[in-house]
Amino acid sequence: MASPFIEVEVDDRVVKVTNPDRVYFPETGATKLDLVEYYLAVGDGIVNALRERPCMLHRFPKGLAGDKVHQKRLPAGAPPWVETVQLFFPRWKRTADELCVTELASVVWAVQMSTVEFHPWNSRRADTEKPDEWRIDLDPGAECDWATVQRVAHVVHEVLDELGAVGFPKTSGGSGLHVYVRIPPDHGFSDVRRGALAFAREVERRAGGDVTTAWWRKDRDPSQLFVDYNQNARDHTIAAAYSVRGVPNARVSAPVRWDEVDDCEPDDFTIVTMPPRFAEIGDLHGSIDDHPFDIAPLLHWADRDEAEGREVPPEPDDA
Repeated sequence: MASPFIEVEVDDRVVKVTNPDRVYFPETGATKLDLVEYYLAVGDGIVNALRERPCMLHRFPKGLAGDKVHQKRLPAGAPPWVETVQLFFPRWKRTADELCVTELASVVWAVQMSTVEFHPWNSRRADTEKPDEWRIDLDPGAECDWATVQRVAHVVHEVLDELGAVGFPKTSGGSGLHVYVRIPPDHGFSDVRRGALAFAREVERRAGGDVTTAWWRKDRDPSQLFVDYNQNARDHTIAAAYSVRGVPNARVSAPVRWDEVDDCEPDDFTIVTMPPRFAEIGDLHGSIDDHPFDIAPLLHWADRDEAEGREVPPEPDDA
């Protein structure tokens, strides 16, 4: 028997959504159609976050009650208007055609293919080897509370201000916070990671013991926050702004203003609460392209640290 379906109009496209009543989030009862409607409600925001970027998909074919699939390659059966970008993975000596979002219908089609989370690269299709986004990932340890994340976020903001860089914060949708900075695509992943590490070490110096940059997990105090500079390595991705997360209450990685950091909690932002918020305030990351920051000062910091004997840990293997 054929699966039940509906047809969803997205601009000038029509996307067939099968099993729209399948429950994806058992805790709340939210369905596949609820997920589609969420992404439609924040359409400009999610497209801005993903536009022209290779994108890995986190798919849940049976909802959260089933297994998660980490998918680099575009799922089979895509309409001809769904665009891709081809990437080479040296470790495996093979290529993959990843989703490259250029319009909202591509996002809805990916949700039809059971995608919950969207994890884009920090580079774009025009030159996938030159990042245009520096990502600051505030990743709390197992015993590190949200108040520590909030404190460290203010240190990050202070250092960015001193550099003349404009940071765009968002909740991770998990227990942490991300800050994105637009950069000109002038450097490779290794240099951006070196600069991100130098910045992380500067935050560590100022954060009064709250922060670690220790490479090995076993060397990190679980009560500290790790500034994860490795999110700037090649093929390392984190959930996009406006991406839903695969957690029971359907939390969202939500853009916030700096003056909201002290008053918000990760659970404030879900597929239920975000659409009215977006309708009221729009895309808080909408102007990120207008504020590029040259990472030259970060590379000077990196040179200084390395001259003082602080090594750059080896890069994680790309996959």
